[in-house]
Amino acid sequence: MTTSAPTTSPQLLHRVGVGALEWLAANRTYFRARTDADTPGLEIMERFKPLGELAIIGKVLFREGVAGSQQSVLIRDLLDYAWRELLENGELLVWAQRREFLSPVSLELYTPFSELGYRNRQVEENARLARESASWAALEMHPNRRLGMSRVEARAGLPPSVDVAEAARRTWLGRTPEPWTVEYHIAYDITHTVFHLTDWGEHPEALPADIADYLALWLPVWIDDWTDIGHWDLLGELLVVDACLPRPTLDAAAWERYAEAQRPDGAMPVRGPLPTGDPSDVFDVAYHPTLVAAFASVMATSRAMAALAGAPS
Repeated sequence: MTTSAPTTSPQLLHRVGVGALEWLAANRTYFRARTDADTPGLEIMERFKPLGELAIIGKVLFREGVAGSQQSVLIRDLLDYAWRELLENGELLVWAQRREFLSPVSLELYTPFSELGYRNRQVEENARLARESASWAALEMHPNRRLGMSRVEARAGLPPSVDVAEAARRTWLGRTPEPWTVEYHIAYDITHTVFHLTDWGEHPEALPADIADYLALWLPVWIDDWTDIGHWDLLGELLVVDACLPRPTLDAAAWERYAEAQRPDGAMPVRGPLPTGDPSDVFDVAYHPTLVAAFASVMATSRAMAALAGAPS
């Protein structure tokens, strides 16, 4: 598999990721979830999710090997802090499993940490017991979520509840419908379908050929649309999808607009300028697009460097 010649400077791609990681590190205390008795369980789990996303970014960064030594130290420190201080070495995930035995969120959050060497045997045992129940496989989920769970189960060493190929064909992208029907929510479903099928960009060849061809044709159109709209969070995810394709375009115009949207301190707004106010409130708005910026940067830099070297990606 080869990549097309990059049209975007690897330096620009890398700079976006450096800024994003530095902002995340500087604001790491705001990742903490409240776990008091008065906090609804749904809110607690929502606050845990950024930590799982952080672990995925760390996994990608170490895997691709294009970050500098300073960024590698930064993400390792972030992961250590998240696991030990924020998740209490996984004990908060055990606590969450006891509150909601059938919730798959704990397994989704735990798996990328375990792949990086952070382990808690009780989380694994609880997940195994939940997975063995008939109710686990019967949980009603959005097709894209079911695909994600099948992949998480496989990565965790558990039998997938649904065959991955079957789950993929149930998603919107798996049916390759009319491209002009793509709107906000469908676009996010598309990005996550690609993330799950490629294991967060590790295996572009895992995309079925018809889906890869469909994306090669229509993804540039969607990137243009969301660049014009200035929705930086969604644009960042679409740029990741581009880097997950067998032949990424690394669109220069889109990347330049994306880099221009990033604040000098490294934070990436969702859409338009980043609001000001209480730092914790700003973090709640900015953490996801900034994580996406780090993800997009690592993936695109890796593909650009591979193309420059003339090496397979």
